[in-house]
Amino acid sequence: MHEVQRLFSIEGRRALVTGGTVGIGRMIAAAYVRAGADVTIVSRKPEDLERAVAELSADGTCRSITADLSTREGCAHVADRYADHASSLDILVNNAGATWGADFDEFPDKAWSRVLDLNVRAVFNLTQAFAPALRAAAADDAPSRVINIGSVDGIRAPDLDTYSYAASKAAVHQLTRHLAKRLGPEGITVNAIVPGPFPSRMMAATIEEMGDSIAEMSPLGRIGRADDIGAAAIYLASPGAAWVTGSLLPVDGGVIVGS
Repeated sequence: MHEVQRLFSIEGRRALVTGGTVGIGRMIAAAYVRAGADVTIVSRKPEDLERAVAELSADGTCRSITADLSTREGCAHVADRYADHASSLDILVNNAGATWGADFDEFPDKAWSRVLDLNVRAVFNLTQAFAPALRAAAADDAPSRVINIGSVDGIRAPDLDTYSYAASKAAVHQLTRHLAKRLGPEGITVNAIVPGPFPSRMMAATIEEMGDSIAEMSPLGRIGRADDIGAAAIYLASPGAAWVTGSLLPVDGGVIVGS
């Protein structure tokens, strides 16, 4: 293998992607499968998992685990099920998330527990549950990887009334730094991808209603594509990023600087 190819290869590595049936999670899972990784995707909807596994398996190795990650028990269940076929994990992608939009004067209290439980607590709980498997995969100069999915709305003030979502993503960014400091000595890097607008189930209604204006937020004049997020996720999982940890990687077409 050519040296440049080796730097960005994840062939044969084991990866687990939460929320891997739709949107950004599906894009990352598909990129990993095509790159030769052994991929496990997680979702709480069995029918979505069955369909996604059937489609992704056409290009490589993909399996699934059904779980509700908003609870500690759900996260532990994923780790237990994963252990049925492997004792080590090279790449954990914490992507599963939820949002909630409501006018400021009507924003409900339940929007905080629902969104923070999945977007923040699950990131910590799942990383904790998979720490033994991540440690088992770590080697000298070849750390295991945790990749969290943040958001530009965790950096800039959003235009929409998504208060708990924006706060949760800011928390993900800080949790990424904290975990990077704690887990680095154990051979585990922790980084976050900070996406701008991408086509997803979560964004579908907003893009349909405001697609042109959303694209104009980016100096590059478009929303994200599957290859954009897939390439970033492969980079952070590859040998080329072995000395990168605690970083926030915007994949947003310049939305942050253009805001």
